[in-house]
Amino acid sequence: MFFTYLRRELRRRRKAALVVASGLALGIALVIVVTSVSAGMKQAQGKVLESLYGLGTDLTVTKAQERPAEGAQPTRPRFEFQGGDEGEEQSSDRLMVQGFQTLADSTVATVAKQTGVDRAVGGLSLVNLKIDGEFRRGQIQRGQGQAQPPGQGQGQGGTGGPGDTVTGGGAAFDVDSFTLYGTDVTTPDLGPLTTSTVGEGRTFKTTETDAAVVVVDSAYAQQKDLAVGDELTVKGVKFEVIGIATADSGQATAQVYLPLKRAQTLSGSAGKVTTVYVKATDSTKIDAVKAAIQKNVTGTTVTTSADLAQTVSGSLDTAAGLASNVGRWLSYAVLLAAVLVAGLLTSSAVSRRVREFGTLKALGWKSGRVTRQVVGEALVNGVIGGALGIAVGLAGAYAVTAVSPTLTAELGASASGFAGRGGGMAFGGGAGGPGMTRTAAGRSVDIALTAPVSLTTVGLAVLLALVGGLVAGAFGAWRASRLRPADALRRVE
Repeated sequence: MFFTYLRRELRRRRKAALVVASGLALGIALVIVVTSVSAGMKQAQGKVLESLYGLGTDLTVTKAQERPAEGAQPTRPRFEFQGGDEGEEQSSDRLMVQGFQTLADSTVATVAKQTGVDRAVGGLSLVNLKIDGEFRRGQIQRGQGQAQPPGQGQGQGGTGGPGDTVTGGGAAFDVDSFTLYGTDVTTPDLGPLTTSTVGEGRTFKTTETDAAVVVVDSAYAQQKDLAVGDELTVKGVKFEVIGIATADSGQATAQVYLPLKRAQTLSGSAGKVTTVYVKATDSTKIDAVKAAIQKNVTGTTVTTSADLAQTVSGSLDTAAGLASNVGRWLSYAVLLAAVLVAGLLTSSAVSRRVREFGTLKALGWKSGRVTRQVVGEALVNGVIGGALGIAVGLAGAYAVTAVSPTLTAELGASASGFAGRGGGMAFGGGAGGPGMTRTAAGRSVDIALTAPVSLTTVGLAVLLALVGGLVAGAFGAWRASRLRPADALRRVE
């Protein structure tokens, strides 16, 4: 009898049922889409941090920035050129540590001994800077009425006199630089190279600790027309290209990777590293590992993925904030409004069915039976709304994934020496005095947004549909339970 009456009432009141179900469906669909987009944002942020850290890295340890002594000049590379004949080409090749800050490689073992650390490996970040060019002498133009010294033609060197002018001359130099990273080849699954995938050739063997071999980033290989088997010269030493690697997302950590020991020898940084990559035994206790390293390994800066996430800006950060705050609360507000409207519509429907319920009570129906009938109808409306909402929400999430809008994540810039990637070079004087400075621009990574729908999200949608139906039914049930047969029968014509 319950289901027969329920089916008849739903058919008779199709429009009202559709309105209630549609309102619930809209709220549930918004919850699914916003929840899925938020999950996609978290995945995108994870990919950004992986592109910086490398897969499997939980923390990095670097040398703490030291305040220079009073009156001390900042460390800058110095290039010297010997005088030569007219047009003689000058060349200088320097391999330098990025940031000019290093740690003793014994720090790696010290970090590895800390509580909660699974493994630790070191890396050495370098930049190779080569300057080629030539100086051209100026020409002396004698003043009017001055005699030319014997044996000296116009334009040749000599001592100028009053009224003489120098024209022409100067210098033209080309600057070529690329970044390198010394990698611990004995632990291939931890370190800077884990941010890239070797697509051509091979990666390092664990026995190639001091071999003259390199893995080259695909963008740099294309720029320099390098292929597997070619040779790359670094500071006069020839290296064989054994692999071409492509960054998993964004920019690569370096343009050239070589064994750590060879990088230390080549740059004159024996026993030195710039970064220690750390993998924790438990990813949920990273903060405790960070605290232990900071306490026991002095003079270092420990960075976690959470620390890096705070420096991420750009459209990814903006969209993530909107999805997590405005979007989520908006969807919940719409859902709450839909439930309230459904409750009011159900209550209003009960008011229009006073004579019907009064007659049923006069025939012997108890108030509980009438209440169950009203709640049952509202619950079915909720289930229908839930099904429609899940369908619309899944379609919306699929549309977001199909379009895959590109978001950009930018990390804070570093302006201390060669501490960052990118940026430009400038020669000459400045606020810090003559020499060379480099401003490292923030690193940007483009990520395609997806909206993955998990079983948890679908389960949440089902729960919201049932709760919405029950809340709406509660409004009507409360109204129906207060009806008295005598009052209802007075309205019977």
